[in-house]
Amino acid sequence: MENITNKFENIVKYVYEAGYLKHLKRAGWSMLGIPAPESVAEHTFRTAILGYMLASLEGADPQKTATICLFHDIPEARIGDLHRVARRYIDAKEGEAEAFAEQMQRLPEEAAKHVTALFRDYEEGLSQEGVLAKDADLLECLVQAREYQVQGYAGVSDWIEGCYKGLRSASAKQLADVFLRVDPQEWWKGLKK
Repeated sequence: MENITNKFENIVKYVYEAGYLKHLKRAGWSMLGIPAPESVAEHTFRTAILGYMLASLEGADPQKTATICLFHDIPEARIGDLHRVARRYIDAKEGEAEAFAEQMQRLPEEAAKHVTALFRDYEEGLSQEGVLAKDADLLECLVQAREYQVQGYAGVSDWIEGCYKGLRSASAKQLADVFLRVDPQEWWKGLKK
C-alpha cells in the first residue's frame, strides 16, 4: 500500500508544481514596463490551442502537438522564466534539463517516458509535431506582444520581429501575418446585444 500512496502523492506534488506556473509571470514583459504580465500557465494555455490549430492546418497530429505544448515550459516551475538578457549569462537549457529530469522522477514510469519523449521532441524538433509546437510557442509570444502593442507598449516590436523570424511552418507565418493585421479586440465586435 505504501508504494501506491507514494505514487499518488508524487503525482499530486507534480500537479501542484505545474500549478505554480499560474503564479509565475513571464519575465521579458516586465522589461517593457508591463505591470501585470501574463503568467507562464496563461502562455502555455494559448500555446496549446495554437499548436492544435497549426497541426490541423499542416496535416499533423493535433493532439500530440497540443500535448507537447502543455508540457514545454514545466521546468520553469523550478528555474523561473528567464528573459533573453538573463539567458546571456545563464545556461537555461542545462537548468531546464536538470529540473525536467528531477520532475520526471515524480511521475509513474510510463507517464514519465511519454512526457520525456514529448519534451525531447519539442527541444530537438524530432517530428512535425515538435516543430509545430515550437512554432506555436513563438506564435503565442507574437500574439501576446501584439496585444500589448495595441495597449500602447511600443517596445514589443523587437519581440514580434524575433518571433516571426523563428517561425518555420507556412501556416504559422500566415497566421502571424493575420494576427499582425487584425485588431485583438475584433473578436467580440458585433456580438453585443
